Amino acid sequence: MPKSGTTWVKALTFSVAKRHLYDLRESPLLTTPPHELVPFFETDLYMKDPHPNLEQLPPPRIFGCHSHFANLPESIRNSKCKVVYIFRNPLDQVVSFFQFAHQFKHDGTPLLSLDECYENICRGVLGQGPFWDNVLGYWKASLERPDKVLFLKYEDLKEDIISNLKKIAEFLGIPFTDEEEKEGAIEEISRLCSLDNLRNLEVNKNGVRPSGAPNSSFFRKGEVGDWVNYLSPSMAENYLKIVEEKLSGSGLTFRTSQ
Repeated sequence: MPKSGTTWVKALTFSVAKRHLYDLRESPLLTTPPHELVPFFETDLYMKDPHPNLEQLPPPRIFGCHSHFANLPESIRNSKCKVVYIFRNPLDQVVSFFQFAHQFKHDGTPLLSLDECYENICRGVLGQGPFWDNVLGYWKASLERPDKVLFLKYEDLKEDIISNLKKIAEFLGIPFTDEEEKEGAIEEISRLCSLDNLRNLEVNKNGVRPSGAPNSSFFRKGEVGDWVNYLSPSMAENYLKIVEEKLSGSGLTFRTSQ
């Protein structure tokens, strides 16, 4: 889902998958926003051209999307293509989504208030569909086909980035070698892709995406549990009840604080 750590996981996956092509001290991430290095299928490619030439992009090719797993074409679902999914607890995701949407204005007035955004999300009225449908599709796929879908949790990444970088590399079929580990390659990637470092790069502090969103808007606080500063206890309790009912029986658990 949007605002679940997409920008971060794009940077991490790009750095792991392309580490043999670029010295990390000269990583394209230092001069190019993650969303340009890992374009969205929906908006950056197929909305512009129904038949984009993917061959012009150097392998290994990495793309992003916010589509539900069931809506992915068979060429993705039934091929050797790997899917790295990032899940964020629903309360922080709501707040991050609101903060992002709040910047879009009409005649100087934000298009959505927090209350309106909250009500829509509780009803599952979003351009990407309900939070729980998106999450459950990838969660179930990761259980049925763990070689196909890697289900990551934002809160786990924040707590232990090193083991999760190893997990990403192993899942992609390019595990870190003993030599790389001894040389500190994993730690280098974690430093390069830390939210603080990405946030403070000039390329991410300036410029605007085609959607009109400033590059800087993709790097907010990134904290776990920040929802307490925006949602009332009753709002949080109500939404958690909805989500937990929808996820009931799936085995998927999450935490709303670090």
